[in-house]
Amino acid sequence: MNSDSCVFCRICRKRASGSFIYEDANVLAFLDTIPLNEGHTLIVPRKHYETILEVPEELVALLYKVVKRVALAVKESTKADGISITQQNGKAAGQEIPHLHIHVIPRYDGQRLPRFGEVPEANREKLNQVAADIRLHLQGHLTGKII
Repeated sequence: MNSDSCVFCRICRKRASGSFIYEDANVLAFLDTIPLNEGHTLIVPRKHYETILEVPEELVALLYKVVKRVALAVKESTKADGISITQQNGKAAGQEIPHLHIHVIPRYDGQRLPRFGEVPEANREKLNQVAADIRLHLQGHLTGKII
């Protein structure tokens, strides 16, 4: 797959819309447009890799530093009871978009998490509002300040 046909590559280059949470030279975090729960965030490397098996270890470390910070911000902003962090590699594992992505999903006590395909696409305006709230919480984790 080339980067022009990859939706996540287009989002990384801002050629497709996204509700952005975080970005740096190597990593981008944005809300899933078909969220399993409000605040469902995807963290991706800017460079195209299909699975984690192809990613240099240094980049994996950077990705997961962002995952941890985003997970804290998502949990705080959504008042979730827990956070699921998932990542699939290959079709057999359930990966639908062939660009490495890590899901950060807020969870609530007693809730049955819906399956992908059971959830409608979210409204962009609502996603942007949720993203803005998560960014406010993320600022404290980027500076080391405890909120």
